[in-house]
Amino acid sequence: MSDALRVGIVGAGPWARRVHAPGVHGHPGTRLTAVWSRRSEAAKELAYQYDADVADDYDSLLDVVDAVAFAVPPAVQGELAVQAACEGKHLILEKPLAGDVPTAEAVAGAVRQSGVAALLMLTRRFAPEVRDWLTGLGHLGGWTGGTAQWLGGGLLSGDYATTPWRQESTGALLDAGPHALDLLDAALGRINQVHHARRDRSDLWQVVLGHASGASSTLSLSLRVPVQPALVEFTLYGSNGKSQLAGHRTAAHECYAQLLDEFLAMIRSGRTAHPCDVRRGLHLQRVLDGVRRAAL
Repeated sequence: MSDALRVGIVGAGPWARRVHAPGVHGHPGTRLTAVWSRRSEAAKELAYQYDADVADDYDSLLDVVDAVAFAVPPAVQGELAVQAACEGKHLILEKPLAGDVPTAEAVAGAVRQSGVAALLMLTRRFAPEVRDWLTGLGHLGGWTGGTAQWLGGGLLSGDYATTPWRQESTGALLDAGPHALDLLDAALGRINQVHHARRDRSDLWQVVLGHASGASSTLSLSLRVPVQPALVEFTLYGSNGKSQLAGHRTAAHECYAQLLDEFLAMIRSGRTAHPCDVRRGLHLQRVLDGVRRAAL
Protein backbone atom coordinates (compact mmCIF):
# COMPACT_ATOMS: atom_id res chain seq x y z
CA MET A 1 0.00 0.00 0.00
CA SER A 2 1.38 3.39 -0.96
CA ASP A 3 -1.10 5.30 1.19
CA ALA A 4 -1.74 5.04 4.91
CA LEU A 5 -4.20 2.37 5.99
CA ARG A 6 -7.57 3.95 6.75
CA VAL A 7 -8.62 2.76 10.21
CA GLY A 8 -11.96 3.24 11.91
CA ILE A 9 -12.38 2.89 15.66
CA VAL A 10 -15.52 1.34 17.10
CA GLY A 11 -16.02 2.50 20.68
CA ALA A 12 -15.01 5.67 22.49
CA GLY A 13 -14.30 4.53 26.05
CA PRO A 14 -11.12 4.79 28.13
CA TRP A 15 -9.10 2.18 26.19
CA ALA A 16 -10.04 3.76 22.85
CA ARG A 17 -8.98 7.18 24.17
CA ARG A 18 -5.74 6.03 25.79
CA VAL A 19 -4.43 3.46 23.33
CA HIS A 20 -6.32 2.93 20.08
CA ALA A 21 -6.90 6.51 18.94
CA PRO A 22 -3.46 7.98 19.76
CA GLY A 23 -1.80 4.81 18.48
CA VAL A 24 -3.52 4.81 15.10
CA HIS A 25 -3.15 8.58 14.75
CA GLY A 26 0.54 8.55 15.63
CA HIS A 27 1.64 5.65 13.43
CA PRO A 28 3.08 6.65 10.04
CA GLY A 29 1.38 3.74 8.27
CA THR A 30 -2.17 4.32 9.53
CA ARG A 31 -4.70 7.13 9.47
CA LEU A 32 -7.55 7.48 11.94
CA THR A 33 -10.38 8.03 9.49
CA ALA A 34 -13.59 7.64 11.45
CA VAL A 35 -15.01 6.87 14.88
CA TRP A 36 -18.35 5.29 15.70
CA SER A 37 -19.87 4.64 19.09
CA ARG A 38 -23.39 4.11 20.33
CA ARG A 39 -22.64 7.12 22.54
CA SER A 40 -22.54 9.78 19.83
CA GLU A 41 -21.20 12.54 22.06
CA ALA A 42 -18.26 10.40 23.16
CA ALA A 43 -17.54 9.54 19.51
CA LYS A 44 -17.54 13.22 18.57
CA GLU A 45 -15.24 14.14 21.42
CA LEU A 46 -12.74 11.44 20.46
CA ALA A 47 -12.88 12.03 16.70
CA TYR A 48 -12.42 15.78 16.94
CA GLN A 49 -9.16 15.37 18.85
CA TYR A 50 -7.64 13.66 15.82
CA ASP A 51 -9.47 15.39 12.96
CA ALA A 52 -11.36 12.20 12.17
CA ASP A 53 -14.93 11.87 10.93
CA VAL A 54 -17.80 10.76 13.13
CA ALA A 55 -19.73 7.95 11.48
CA ASP A 56 -23.50 8.13 11.73
CA ASP A 57 -23.72 4.37 12.14
CA TYR A 58 -21.59 1.24 11.88
CA ASP A 59 -22.34 0.68 8.21
CA SER A 60 -21.20 4.22 7.40
CA LEU A 61 -17.91 3.60 9.20
CA LEU A 62 -17.30 0.39 7.23
CA ASP A 63 -17.89 2.30 3.97
CA VAL A 64 -14.88 4.59 4.49
CA VAL A 65 -12.19 2.39 6.11
CA ASP A 66 -9.81 -0.42 5.25
CA ALA A 67 -9.57 -1.75 8.82
CA VAL A 68 -11.52 -1.60 12.07
CA ALA A 69 -10.09 -1.37 15.58
CA PHE A 70 -12.57 -2.46 18.24
CA ALA A 71 -12.79 -1.05 21.76
CA VAL A 72 -16.19 -2.37 22.84
CA PRO A 73 -17.49 -5.14 25.14
CA PRO A 74 -16.77 -8.71 23.99
CA ALA A 75 -20.36 -9.54 23.10
CA VAL A 76 -20.62 -6.41 20.94
CA GLN A 77 -17.25 -6.98 19.27
CA GLY A 78 -18.17 -10.53 18.32
CA GLU A 79 -21.27 -9.52 16.41
CA LEU A 80 -19.74 -6.48 14.69
CA ALA A 81 -16.47 -8.19 13.76
CA VAL A 82 -18.28 -10.83 11.70
CA GLN A 83 -19.87 -8.14 9.55
CA ALA A 84 -16.60 -6.24 9.12
CA ALA A 85 -14.69 -9.37 8.09
CA CYS A 86 -17.40 -10.35 5.63
CA GLU A 87 -17.03 -6.92 4.04
CA GLY A 88 -13.28 -7.41 3.65
CA LYS A 89 -12.10 -5.16 6.47
CA HIS A 90 -8.96 -6.04 8.40
CA LEU A 91 -9.46 -6.32 12.16
CA ILE A 92 -7.71 -5.20 15.34
CA LEU A 93 -9.58 -7.11 18.02
CA GLU A 94 -9.72 -6.81 21.78
CA LYS A 95 -9.75 -9.76 24.13
CA PRO A 96 -11.73 -11.86 24.66
CA LEU A 97 -12.73 -12.33 21.06
CA ALA A 98 -16.47 -12.52 21.73
CA GLY A 99 -19.08 -13.07 24.41
CA ASP A 100 -19.27 -16.83 23.87
CA VAL A 101 -17.62 -19.66 21.95
CA PRO A 102 -20.16 -19.91 19.08
CA THR A 103 -19.77 -16.21 18.28
CA ALA A 104 -15.98 -16.48 18.50
CA GLU A 105 -16.17 -19.38 16.05
CA ALA A 106 -18.27 -17.20 13.73
CA VAL A 107 -15.65 -14.43 13.85
CA ALA A 108 -12.83 -16.86 13.11
CA GLY A 109 -14.83 -18.39 10.29
CA ALA A 110 -15.57 -15.01 8.71
CA VAL A 111 -11.91 -14.02 8.93
CA ARG A 112 -10.78 -17.29 7.38
CA GLN A 113 -13.29 -17.08 4.55
CA SER A 114 -12.54 -13.45 3.68
CA GLY A 115 -8.77 -13.74 4.02
CA VAL A 116 -8.39 -10.50 5.98
CA ALA A 117 -5.70 -9.86 8.57
CA ALA A 118 -6.92 -10.03 12.17
CA LEU A 119 -4.81 -9.45 15.28
CA LEU A 120 -5.83 -9.76 18.92
CA MET A 121 -4.55 -7.05 21.25
CA LEU A 122 -2.79 -9.34 23.70
CA THR A 123 -0.76 -6.40 24.93
CA ARG A 124 2.15 -8.16 26.59
CA ARG A 125 2.80 -10.47 23.64
CA PHE A 126 4.02 -7.40 21.74
CA ALA A 127 6.44 -6.39 24.51
CA PRO A 128 10.15 -7.08 23.87
CA GLU A 129 10.83 -8.41 27.38
CA VAL A 130 8.06 -11.00 27.01
CA ARG A 131 9.24 -12.08 23.57
CA ASP A 132 12.79 -12.44 24.86
CA TRP A 133 11.54 -14.53 27.80
CA LEU A 134 9.50 -16.85 25.59
CA THR A 135 12.39 -17.25 23.17
CA GLY A 136 14.72 -18.17 26.03
CA LEU A 137 12.26 -20.74 27.32
CA GLY A 138 12.11 -22.37 23.93
CA HIS A 139 15.89 -22.60 23.66
CA LEU A 140 16.24 -24.29 27.05
CA GLY A 141 13.19 -26.59 27.06
CA GLY A 142 12.44 -29.13 29.76
CA TRP A 143 9.73 -27.09 31.49
CA THR A 144 7.31 -29.26 33.46
CA GLY A 145 5.20 -26.72 35.32
CA GLY A 146 4.53 -23.13 36.12
CA THR A 147 2.65 -20.69 38.32
CA ALA A 148 1.17 -17.31 37.51
CA GLN A 149 -0.17 -14.49 39.64
CA TRP A 150 -2.16 -11.62 38.17
CA LEU A 151 -3.44 -9.58 41.08
CA GLY A 152 -4.49 -5.95 41.09
CA GLY A 153 -7.19 -3.48 41.98
CA GLY A 154 -8.32 -2.39 38.54
CA LEU A 155 -11.98 -3.20 39.23
CA LEU A 156 -12.06 -1.45 42.60
CA SER A 157 -11.91 2.10 41.22
CA GLY A 158 -11.12 4.08 38.10
CA ASP A 159 -12.50 4.18 34.56
CA TYR A 160 -12.48 0.43 33.96
CA ALA A 161 -14.24 -0.33 37.25
CA THR A 162 -17.44 1.23 35.91
CA THR A 163 -17.58 -0.92 32.76
CA PRO A 164 -20.70 -3.11 33.07
CA TRP A 165 -19.23 -6.27 31.50
CA ARG A 166 -16.20 -6.08 33.81
CA GLN A 167 -18.45 -5.85 36.86
CA GLU A 168 -20.08 -9.18 36.08
CA SER A 169 -19.07 -12.25 38.09
CA THR A 170 -16.58 -13.28 35.41
CA GLY A 171 -15.24 -9.76 34.81
CA ALA A 172 -11.70 -10.39 36.04
CA LEU A 173 -11.54 -13.66 34.14
CA LEU A 174 -12.59 -12.00 30.88
CA ASP A 175 -10.40 -8.92 31.37
CA ALA A 176 -7.02 -10.12 32.67
CA GLY A 177 -7.66 -13.82 32.15
CA PRO A 178 -6.89 -13.89 28.41
CA HIS A 179 -3.50 -12.26 29.01
CA ALA A 180 -2.53 -14.67 31.79
CA LEU A 181 -3.80 -17.78 30.03
CA ASP A 182 -2.13 -16.74 26.79
CA LEU A 183 1.29 -16.42 28.44
CA LEU A 184 1.00 -19.74 30.27
CA ASP A 185 -0.07 -21.37 27.01
CA ALA A 186 2.78 -19.79 25.04
CA ALA A 187 5.33 -20.75 27.70
CA LEU A 188 4.28 -24.34 28.48
CA GLY A 189 2.40 -25.49 25.40
CA ARG A 190 -1.22 -25.51 24.37
CA ILE A 191 -3.70 -25.63 27.26
CA ASN A 192 -5.88 -28.67 26.69
CA GLN A 193 -7.43 -29.24 30.12
CA VAL A 194 -8.94 -27.23 32.95
CA HIS A 195 -8.46 -29.50 35.94
CA HIS A 196 -9.94 -27.14 38.51
CA ALA A 197 -11.32 -23.63 38.77
CA ARG A 198 -12.78 -21.76 41.71
CA ARG A 199 -13.86 -18.17 42.30
CA ASP A 200 -14.35 -17.10 45.90
CA ARG A 201 -16.50 -14.29 47.29
CA SER A 202 -13.65 -11.80 47.12
CA ASP A 203 -13.38 -12.43 43.34
CA LEU A 204 -10.16 -14.40 43.58
CA TRP A 205 -9.85 -17.08 40.90
CA GLN A 206 -7.72 -20.18 41.45
CA VAL A 207 -7.20 -22.27 38.31
CA VAL A 208 -5.27 -25.49 37.61
CA LEU A 209 -4.46 -26.22 33.97
CA GLY A 210 -3.07 -29.07 31.90
CA HIS A 211 -0.97 -28.56 28.77
CA ALA A 212 -0.55 -30.76 25.71
CA SER A 213 3.17 -30.90 26.46
CA GLY A 214 2.41 -32.79 29.67
CA ALA A 215 3.16 -29.76 31.84
CA SER A 216 0.74 -28.35 34.41
CA SER A 217 0.25 -24.82 35.69
CA THR A 218 -1.68 -22.82 38.26
CA LEU A 219 -3.12 -19.32 38.03
CA SER A 220 -4.21 -16.93 40.80
CA LEU A 221 -6.23 -14.09 39.31
CA SER A 222 -8.12 -11.10 40.69
CA LEU A 223 -8.70 -7.46 39.82
CA ARG A 224 -10.27 -6.66 43.19
CA VAL A 225 -7.17 -6.87 45.38
CA PRO A 226 -5.83 -3.50 46.61
CA VAL A 227 -2.29 -4.06 45.32
CA GLN A 228 -0.40 -1.12 43.85
CA PRO A 229 1.33 -1.64 41.54
CA ALA A 230 -0.37 -4.79 40.33
CA LEU A 231 1.41 -8.08 40.92
CA VAL A 232 1.96 -9.78 37.57
CA GLU A 233 4.42 -12.64 37.80
CA PHE A 234 5.07 -15.90 35.93
CA THR A 235 7.44 -18.61 37.14
CA LEU A 236 8.34 -21.77 35.23
CA TYR A 237 10.29 -24.71 36.55
CA GLY A 238 11.77 -27.89 35.12
CA SER A 239 15.02 -29.69 34.39
CA ASN A 240 16.87 -26.41 33.87
CA GLY A 241 15.77 -24.86 37.16
CA LYS A 242 13.36 -21.95 37.04
CA SER A 243 12.67 -18.93 34.86
CA GLN A 244 10.65 -15.91 35.92
CA LEU A 245 8.89 -13.09 34.11
CA ALA A 246 8.29 -10.15 36.43
CA GLY A 247 9.23 -6.54 36.90
CA HIS A 248 9.57 -4.21 33.90
CA ARG A 249 6.52 -3.89 31.67
CA THR A 250 6.62 -2.10 28.34
CA ALA A 251 3.92 0.59 28.16
CA ALA A 252 0.69 -0.30 26.38
CA HIS A 253 1.13 2.41 23.74
CA GLU A 254 4.53 0.97 22.77
CA CYS A 255 3.05 -2.51 22.49
CA TYR A 256 0.26 -1.11 20.33
CA ALA A 257 2.76 0.54 18.00
CA GLN A 258 4.46 -2.84 17.56
CA LEU A 259 1.09 -4.47 16.87
CA LEU A 260 0.43 -1.90 14.15
CA ASP A 261 3.83 -2.57 12.58
CA GLU A 262 3.06 -6.29 12.37
CA PHE A 263 -0.55 -5.71 11.30
CA LEU A 264 0.60 -3.60 8.35
CA ALA A 265 3.27 -6.16 7.43
CA MET A 266 0.59 -8.88 7.32
CA ILE A 267 -1.65 -6.81 5.06
CA ARG A 268 1.16 -5.83 2.69
CA SER A 269 2.39 -9.42 2.36
CA GLY A 270 -1.04 -11.02 2.22
CA ARG A 271 -0.26 -13.17 5.25
CA THR A 272 -2.95 -14.01 7.80
CA ALA A 273 -1.00 -16.22 10.22
CA HIS A 274 0.41 -14.67 13.41
CA PRO A 275 0.89 -15.92 16.99
CA CYS A 276 -1.84 -13.47 18.07
CA ASP A 277 -4.22 -13.93 15.15
CA VAL A 278 -7.92 -14.72 15.34
CA ARG A 279 -7.24 -18.44 15.81
CA ARG A 280 -5.44 -17.55 19.02
CA GLY A 281 -8.48 -15.60 20.11
CA LEU A 282 -10.74 -18.60 19.46
CA HIS A 283 -8.46 -20.94 21.40
CA LEU A 284 -8.41 -18.59 24.39
CA GLN A 285 -12.19 -18.20 24.21
CA ARG A 286 -12.54 -21.96 24.55
CA VAL A 287 -10.14 -22.06 27.50
CA LEU A 288 -12.02 -19.21 29.20
CA ASP A 289 -15.27 -21.12 28.71
CA GLY A 290 -13.68 -24.22 30.22
CA VAL A 291 -12.54 -22.24 33.28
CA ARG A 292 -15.98 -20.69 33.72
CA ARG A 293 -17.74 -24.05 33.47
CA ALA A 294 -15.30 -25.71 35.86
CA ALA A 295 -16.04 -23.02 38.45
CA LEU A 296 -19.81 -23.54 38.37
